Parts: sequence; structure tokens; C-alpha cells
Amino acid sequence: MAYAMDTRCIHGEGHGNPDQNHAISYPIYQTASFSHLTPGHNPNGFDYSRESNPTRAYLEETLSSLEGAYDTIAFSSGMAAISTAFEYFQPGDHIICGEDLYGGAVRLIEQVCRKNGYEVEFADTTDPALLKAALKKNTKAIYFETPTNPMMRITDIGAVAELAHQAGALTIVDNTFMTPYFQNPLKEGADIVVHSGTKYLAGHNDTVCGFLCSGNAELADRFRLLSKTTGATLGPFESWLCLRGLKTLALRMERHKSNAEAVSQWLREQNMVSRVYYAGSGMISFTVTTPEKAVAILKNIRLITFAESLGGTESLLTYPAVQTHPDVPEEQREKLGITDTLLRLSVGIENPDDIIADLRQAFENAGK
Repeated sequence: MAYAMDTRCIHGEGHGNPDQNHAISYPIYQTASFSHLTPGHNPNGFDYSRESNPTRAYLEETLSSLEGAYDTIAFSSGMAAISTAFEYFQPGDHIICGEDLYGGAVRLIEQVCRKNGYEVEFADTTDPALLKAALKKNTKAIYFETPTNPMMRITDIGAVAELAHQAGALTIVDNTFMTPYFQNPLKEGADIVVHSGTKYLAGHNDTVCGFLCSGNAELADRFRLLSKTTGATLGPFESWLCLRGLKTLALRMERHKSNAEAVSQWLREQNMVSRVYYAGSGMISFTVTTPEKAVAILKNIRLITFAESLGGTESLLTYPAVQTHPDVPEEQREKLGITDTLLRLSVGIENPDDIIADLRQAFENAGK
């Protein structure tokens, strides 16, 4: 029997109770190592927690079910997952990256990937003609976010995957903003999906984690080797926290979205707001009339928290040019619209009237 997405958030594939002792909440296997019955033989497949752990394995199986993946690996952060994805490539490989990426990913590309001899090129993945023109004989992958962080630009995953596969390249999609609840890149032709699980998947602003989802066995085997060798896999307690968060993913995503729709409509009606960027889910970016107004709003919010990160139960307001994207060259930030008048709002699951009331008083005080 195939279960619906919201059911699989709670039960995974749901083929009976997955714990040998029939615990409803899957146990935390807080152990570094596992005993063997005979040399080289462990019947349950667990030897050492860096490589595999029952709590992490159940989390990984659940994510694979949600994303429709062949295999998923849980990492200590989203950046660890992205780093492992890039470790798949060789010196001299050409990798096309979306021009509008999270600043940490840009830092990884510029400070690590180029050092490793990759030929990296940034391109506008929302324009198929420009993307096609960027392809080379040695292109091995196209990596992008959709929607992008923080400008909410949308890329047609299926169209990019078709171009990539014609060129013999992989398609890698960061699905953090939409989550598998709203978007399944693998079903649209992508080969690899990455997540900062810290955000919507864990969902409570209390856990740092990441995921790397593979679309086939060859990729899965390579990533398993890399993960156990480099060792940035997720610990059992953090795995349990994320499992707990996933149980309410469907409910939270619906509330994030409905709240964000209400807040984005309110923002569009404000004279202080120059532009609103909203592409679904719970994320909104908006520009205000002056940098001074942006800073004043950040200083005057009360219910909403001025902080980095996103996707948790609490609403967070972020200043991308300073907090999440300072490693992106200023000229590129300006080109993309990541200016000192841009704010990014992760709309939480509080009462929407309270979120709007807090923004209203912050705007009023910022205008004084």
C-alpha cells in the first residue's frame, strides 16, 4: 500500500513497526560502536556510528520515502551534504552553478571547489537559452536552488535536467525552501537533491543537519563511501530530533504557506515596501525604501526574531547582505538585488495576525 505524503512524514514507508522492541518513538541509539557475533559479520548491518546507526538509518529511509530517492544520507549540516555532493567530481570537471545561491555555497565553490581544480561557472539557470550556451564538453553537473535564496527565483527543474542529461551531466537541486512536501526534484528528472535539514525538515530551530538524496545506485554507493570516509554524518540524537520534526512537516508547511500568503499581501500594501518576492512555501524577501528603514525595522521587531536561518516554528527576519551573503562579491549582490534595502522573512507558524501586528508596529517605529 502506498501511503500519502503526510502519512509518510510520520510512519515512513509504514511497513510495520521499525523498532525491534516496538517503541512508538524510534529509539536514540546513542552508541559509537556495535558488537559482532562473528568476525566480519554483524547481522543488523551496524558496525560503527560514523558509518551507520539505526536512528540515522530510519531517518534516512524516511527522507528517501518523501523525496522518492534511491538512498539518502543524513549529515551534520546542509553544507556537509553539499560538500559531499561536490566531492563526486574530478579536477578539470566543469560545473555550472546557479548565480543566485546561499552565501555559504558560494564560499564553498570559491574557496574549496576551485582549489580542487574544478572549473566552476555561474549562470542564470532560469533562462534555458543562457544555460544551454554555458554547457561545455567537460560539463559534469548543473547545481541550483529553486526557489533561490534570497531572491525567490524559479528554475524549471525538468527543463534543466533534460539539458544536463543531453550533455551527459548531472542535475543537483537544493530543495531546502520547498521541501519534499511541495516539490520533488527527482521526480522531475534531477539526479541529486540536497537539503539543509536544519530548516523546514527539522523545523524547530534546534537542530543542525543536512541531507543528500541520490537518484540511483551508482551515486548512492559513491556518496556512502565518501560519507563514511570524511565522517560528517549526523549523530543519533540529532537524527531523532529531526525524525520528531518530520512528523509535523505536512501540518507546518501548510501553516507556513498560509501565513506567508497573508504576510506577503500585507507587505504589498505598505508604502515603505518597494518590492515583495514570494514564490510559495513560507519564505518572503522584500525591499524597503532606504537602508536606514531596513535597519530600523530589524531593531524594532518584537515577536519576530532578528536572526539567521529559516524554516522553524518561530518567525525570523534576516539581513542577507550582512548575514547570509557577505561572501558574495558586492557587484554580484547588487546585480542579483541583494542590496542593503533587502530583508528576508521566514514566516513561522504563529498566529498570522500577530506576525502582521509586529511588522506593523516595527514599520511605524521605523518611520519615526
